[in-house]
Amino acid sequence: MRRALLTVSVVLAPIIARAAEPPAVPAPPATDTTAIIMFAGFVLLTLGITVWAARRTRTASDFYAAGGSITGFQNGVAISGDFMSAASFLGISAMVYAAGFDGLLYSIGFLVGWPIIMFLMAERLRNLGKYSMADVTAYRLQAVPVRSLSAVSSLVVVAFYLIAQMVGAGQLIQLLFGLPYGTAVLIVGALMILYVTFGGMIATTWVQIIKAVLLLLGATYIAFAALAHFGFSLDAMFDAAVQASPKKAAILSPGLQFKNPVSIVSLGIALMFGTAGLPHILMRFFTVSDAKEARKSVFWATSLIGYFYILTFIIGFAAISMVGQDAAYRITPGNSNMVAIFLADAVGGSVLKGFVSAVAFATILAVVSGLTLAGATAVSHDIYASVIMRGRTAEGREVVVSRIATIALGVLAIGLGLAFQKQNVAYMVGLAFAVAASANFPVLILNMYWRGFNTGGAVLGGWLGLVSAVALTVLSPGIWVKVAGFHAAIFPYDNPALFSMPLGFLGCWLGSILTRHSASARVEAARFEGLYVRSQTGIGAEGASAH
Repeated sequence: MRRALLTVSVVLAPIIARAAEPPAVPAPPATDTTAIIMFAGFVLLTLGITVWAARRTRTASDFYAAGGSITGFQNGVAISGDFMSAASFLGISAMVYAAGFDGLLYSIGFLVGWPIIMFLMAERLRNLGKYSMADVTAYRLQAVPVRSLSAVSSLVVVAFYLIAQMVGAGQLIQLLFGLPYGTAVLIVGALMILYVTFGGMIATTWVQIIKAVLLLLGATYIAFAALAHFGFSLDAMFDAAVQASPKKAAILSPGLQFKNPVSIVSLGIALMFGTAGLPHILMRFFTVSDAKEARKSVFWATSLIGYFYILTFIIGFAAISMVGQDAAYRITPGNSNMVAIFLADAVGGSVLKGFVSAVAFATILAVVSGLTLAGATAVSHDIYASVIMRGRTAEGREVVVSRIATIALGVLAIGLGLAFQKQNVAYMVGLAFAVAASANFPVLILNMYWRGFNTGGAVLGGWLGLVSAVALTVLSPGIWVKVAGFHAAIFPYDNPALFSMPLGFLGCWLGSILTRHSASARVEAARFEGLYVRSQTGIGAEGASAH
């Protein structure tokens, strides 16, 4: 493990050195004292929660799943806090500001994935799982290949998702403190490592709950204050946006951001089905006591998330006329993710800007904590305890490995945040959803509903979906041109889900058909009856605290 940490550090060192250079966009000339005070207050509060949670984190169940002690309502609020990330608050507002109607595709796509989880997955996940989504597939399939696949795909999703959070955090602290972007990213990474290493799921859950409440309050105030500026008339807001935008009435129609229908469909597929494959969201269903509480979690999460996306719609359009025309804010490609913060300043002055900035930072910390915990769980529970040690390891040792993995993931997150500084954060999360939709969702859903599904199908389909999603993402304009610097992209679309998710399902079907006569496949088909009964009734399912 020490060698792994050293290797990660050596690989990331050149990236950190390059990205830590003074940014092309100059920092604001003065820091915001009010914002800094509120920022410091939130950091102290969350560190206090971490100390409290560390005293309650004694077992692996406490570290991974909060001992199954979270209620459905609490978990629903925490899920919404986990899901309403920097990409949602900062990225979608910026996307609506820049592309008008097309920015709403992210809001709609993020939201419509929740009915899939509500009706098809939540109850079965809670009845079948323990700490990670790999527990669900390993219930009737061969543990080593499916856990290896699940761990790798989880880490890839976590890596893409972390990019968005770290970029948003770096730009936010750069705006508030006037610090270099690289220094800002290092601060966020250090705090993230502290929260997860010492507090585990208990600290992560309560940071997410507090952050969700504060974010909803702040976004509500901004949206209603902005509407008050237009006399609570949406028509007046849209008219002002059309007049202020250089793109005029085009912002009210699709086509500014996504000019190709294939890109729109591909993004929609990624956001809709990727939600049901996100490891940091799925593992939250193991923190409640039973399937009934899991259903409550999804109901509350969907309600709060839906309300929040309405607010981002208002914030983005209001910012076009109220912020975009004000030279004092100097909106450039380097700070375009900050339009929601600028609008808070416009409608509420430094106090509201300070509050919203602190809440945005809380948003990022809560999400990166959940992501890091999911990645650490994949390393320690799925790879180390189940694949390497084959279940022959003490819980204490497993938690130690998880904490070491947390440090390594923190270093990786810092490096990724530095390397992708200029990317729109909503776009980067869209790529994470594409990988989740292609590699995780087909395996999970077929394992729950298809008797003929087997390990051969899971391995072929999962790896095919994962490799194709990552490869097409790297070859897309967003990475191949904007990051790697090549002249033209090999794959013409920014989001690969329309192509990679069908490949994942095709691989699952083909692999299952080709290996259906093997002895292990017949055993796995016979186990489907037990899986079905347990997933529907909970009979045989133990609470997380009992493991």
